[in-house]
Amino acid sequence: MIIPIKPVGVSLSSLPSQSGQSGQQDGPAQAALAFLKPGSLQLSALPPLSLYVHFPWCVKKCPYCDFNSHEVKGSFPEDIYLDALRADLESALPLIWGRKIYSVFIGGGTPSLLSAAGLDRLLSDIRTLLPLDIDIEITMEANPGTFEAEKFKSYRASGINRLSIGIQSFNSAHLAALGRIHDGDQARKAVEIAHANFDNFNLDLMYALPSQSVEEARRDIQTAIDCAPPHLSLYHLTLEPNTLFAKYPPQVPDDDTSADMQDMITELTGAAGYQHYEVSAYAKPKRQARHNLNYWQFGDYLGIGAGAHSKLSFPHRIVRQARHKHPQTYMEKMRTGNAIQEEGEIGRDALGFEFMLNALRLEDGFPVNLFNERTGMSINAIDAALNDAEKKGLLYRDHAIIRPTELGRRFLNDLQEMFLFE
Repeated sequence: MIIPIKPVGVSLSSLPSQSGQSGQQDGPAQAALAFLKPGSLQLSALPPLSLYVHFPWCVKKCPYCDFNSHEVKGSFPEDIYLDALRADLESALPLIWGRKIYSVFIGGGTPSLLSAAGLDRLLSDIRTLLPLDIDIEITMEANPGTFEAEKFKSYRASGINRLSIGIQSFNSAHLAALGRIHDGDQARKAVEIAHANFDNFNLDLMYALPSQSVEEARRDIQTAIDCAPPHLSLYHLTLEPNTLFAKYPPQVPDDDTSADMQDMITELTGAAGYQHYEVSAYAKPKRQARHNLNYWQFGDYLGIGAGAHSKLSFPHRIVRQARHKHPQTYMEKMRTGNAIQEEGEIGRDALGFEFMLNALRLEDGFPVNLFNERTGMSINAIDAALNDAEKKGLLYRDHAIIRPTELGRRFLNDLQEMFLFE
């Protein structure tokens, strides 16, 4: 059974990194990273490039959250942090000269704590320094407990054209158990404000919550569908290490009940016209999240802000970076001109695994030639693992496509690990 993890849209720390701190993608990803001398790869073209901006503060740290977020103690240094973000972006420009940005994701933390003026300044700095695609998707995460109609109108006017709203549940009792700062009524009000100002938005929900029944989960999912969002992200609650829930585990549904919830989700979303295109992502036609798709297709991303991670390709190498994690440390380091804590190249022995770790999350898989385009290696480099996975019924492949089977999707973690030592 698959336990979906939250996608990289809210935080790049959920992706494998050279530091070995992989957030919700742990285990084999940590062991796979190595360093390689330049000149060992030959990329025929550079992949699409996205920008991730991390906002590290929130009103209250949720007991299940393992992202780089820090509770606001009275106030946060908005102007100083925005100065640091601009300086961070300026220092990274030589690495991406001439490359267009196809998507921007502002995640956290709770970016909707930013003032309207602060958000406008951030987007103005991005537009000043980077060439943006004419159809760029600019997403901002938002907490229902921070929704103010006028502020969100300003966000839209500044250039945000997609929201990702952390609903988690419409049930006030379950929200309280999750430590959320909003209740069911505020969740519904947030959706109303989103509808009034945005034609593209995502609702984040979680299931297998403490003491949640299948029927309660069904009501949550149906309520979300009735809100008519273009996109849904539906995550199984996982008790991550170094969280309050890991230290004091709540009583959560067993595996059989969770599986029943997953089957119910498949039924309801399919009937409502949502395509299940990635482990935890469901979209109306042509409403897939471009930013997240770029991650799953092993595209490039520049991450700025406290704890942000980057993956950047060059003709003969692929590099990962990690910024300093604590906001104060990040701002101090940025004042001295270097916010990067760790940097290194991804070794050839890790590239196949990292590509498959991401691409196998896509329900429809990937074109065979994408492997060569994004890694600079022949698909033959992982042929033994492909053959083994195919024999076990976990993988389908032909001359054009490689994708997980239904069995492979159910045991995705096992399928991904088969490519670890290729």
